[in-house]
Amino acid sequence: MNAFIFPGQGAQFSGMGLDLYENSPLAQELFENANDILGFSITDIMFEGSAEDLKQTKVTQPAIFLHSVILAKTLGDSFKPDMVAGHSLGEFSALVANGTLNFEDGLRLVSQRAQAMQKACELQPSTMAAVLGLDDNIVEKVCETTPGTVVAANYNCPGQLVISGEIDAINAACETLKAEGARRALVLPVGGAFHSPLMEPAREELAAAIEGTTFNKPNCPIYQNVTAAAITDENEIKTNLISQLTAPVRWTQSIQQMLADGATLFTEVGPGKVLQGLVKKINREAQTASATLETQA
Repeated sequence: MNAFIFPGQGAQFSGMGLDLYENSPLAQELFENANDILGFSITDIMFEGSAEDLKQTKVTQPAIFLHSVILAKTLGDSFKPDMVAGHSLGEFSALVANGTLNFEDGLRLVSQRAQAMQKACELQPSTMAAVLGLDDNIVEKVCETTPGTVVAANYNCPGQLVISGEIDAINAACETLKAEGARRALVLPVGGAFHSPLMEPAREELAAAIEGTTFNKPNCPIYQNVTAAAITDENEIKTNLISQLTAPVRWTQSIQQMLADGATLFTEVGPGKVLQGLVKKINREAQTASATLETQA
C-alpha cells in the first residue's frame, strides 16, 4: 500500500519550487493563483529569497505547503495514495492531497495558521528543545515535574522527542534531561512553543477559520498527528486539526500504525528528506522514496 507523507516547518530552502514552475504549466498556474490568494508574491521569495527571507512565519508555512501540494498535483497517475499523513503543518498538505480540502481553502487556512501562531509567539516568549537518546517516558516525567509550562511536543522517532514551553521551563528541563542521560538536550532556533498549551490563542483563532471551511469526504484515510489513527470522517478531521496546535505530534505512533495497516512504501512529497529519515529510524525495514517531477506519468 502506498503511503504519501508531507513535511512540516524547517524543510524550506532557497529556490524551492522553481523546477516545478519552470517545467509544469499546471504548477505555474497554481503558483500564480497562490500569489493572488496571499496578496504578495510568495514565488519571488521561494525562488529567489534568502534563507532568512524564507524563515518569516507568514512565508515558511505557505511555501512548504505550496511546494508539497503542487508537486503532488503534477505527479499525475503516479499519485495514488492509499493513506496519507503530514508532520504538523504537513497535515494541511495531506488533506489537500486526499481531497478533504481544495487547494485554495488549504492555502488560506495555512496562511491564517501561520499568522495566528506568530501572534501567539509574540504574546509570550517561549521555545522548543530537541531531546536525543532518552526513552519517551523519562522525557514525559521530567516535563511533568519541571515547574512552569513544558510538554512533549513532537514524537519524531524513538530516541528523538521535541519538548515545548516557557523559556525558563525548557532550560530547566534540558538540564534535568542531561542529568538523566540524554545524549543531547538542545534548545532549537524557533520563535515559540508550538504544540503546547501556549498556542491556545492561535488554536482559538484557527478553530473559527476551520469551522467556516468546507471539508469533503477524503479519498483515503489520513493518519492525524493528534490521534495517530486512520481518520476518514470529515468532522473528526476538523476536530483533530483544531486540537493539533496545542497537542503533540505523534509521528512515531502514526508511522507505526500505517505500517500495521499495510503501508509498504512511504513517499515524501515536498522539500527535503527529513521524514524519510524518521521513517527509517522508526522501522529500518520500511521502504521510502522522494516524489519528483520526473515520476509524472
